[in-house]
Amino acid sequence: MAKLSKEQIIESLKEMSMLEISDLVKAVEETFGVSAAAPVAAVAAQVVEAPTSVTISLADAGANKVAIIKLLREATGLGLMEAKTAVEKGGAIIKENIKPEEANEIKKTFEASGAKVKIE
Repeated sequence: MAKLSKEQIIESLKEMSMLEISDLVKAVEETFGVSAAAPVAAVAAQVVEAPTSVTISLADAGANKVAIIKLLREATGLGLMEAKTAVEKGGAIIKENIKPEEANEIKKTFEASGAKVKIE
């Protein structure tokens, strides 16, 4: 039997009814011992697990505390003394309930200045 290309298979599927395609899927599952539903369920589970909002916090200010205080003030709107205390104390929340993309940008900025941050 000649090997069919993907395009040929797709063209033949276009000519089949949904009942015929369903029978074909069942036959492929039985022949090869696979399930067409399993990968779909795994992908759906991954989509559900992706967080829609995160919290980014300062884990360690590093050696350049002055730069981190400035960054923290810009990100949070804190006053100088509040930001200084938060940096020295550690664990300060930089922003809450933000998109993961925004958190990654903030993380890059803080890490470029020597700080360590964590996203939860």
